[in-house]
Amino acid sequence: MKKQQGFTLIELMIVVAVIGVLSAIAIPQYQKYVAKTEVASVLSTMTGIKTNIEAFVVENGRFPTGKDKETPKALGAPESMPLGAFTITPSGTDDAGTLDLKFNKTNVNALLKDLTLTLTRTKTTGVWTCSTKDIEQALLPKGCTSSKS
Repeated sequence: MKKQQGFTLIELMIVVAVIGVLSAIAIPQYQKYVAKTEVASVLSTMTGIKTNIEAFVVENGRFPTGKDKETPKALGAPESMPLGAFTITPSGTDDAGTLDLKFNKTNVNALLKDLTLTLTRTKTTGVWTCSTKDIEQALLPKGCTSSKS
């Protein structure tokens, strides 16, 4: 009698099937994890800019216009943001407006491409809210809301 050495074809096929099932579950979860991390990074950067906008409102009595010396870059946005571009938009009232980041079409997670995250400052209370119309709620940090169904 010969001693069996190695694996049979069936055993190898079972191993390949198990690896396939595990990767089918793990890869989408990893993509969501990366997207959540990118959103958290952007929100962290936006919070720093928000602080500078708040100081601008206190000093000038109005929300920045987003033009000339009141651009996101002038208010503390990084020189180059590989994930997207910031915009500042006053809402027409004195001290209210929005700070938006639109994610790039490239160099960003597929779940976030060309989507927008918004911080909005209300007029009378000066409270900031985090919202989005197109990013799914599962990818947002606590405190941010999504109107995407």
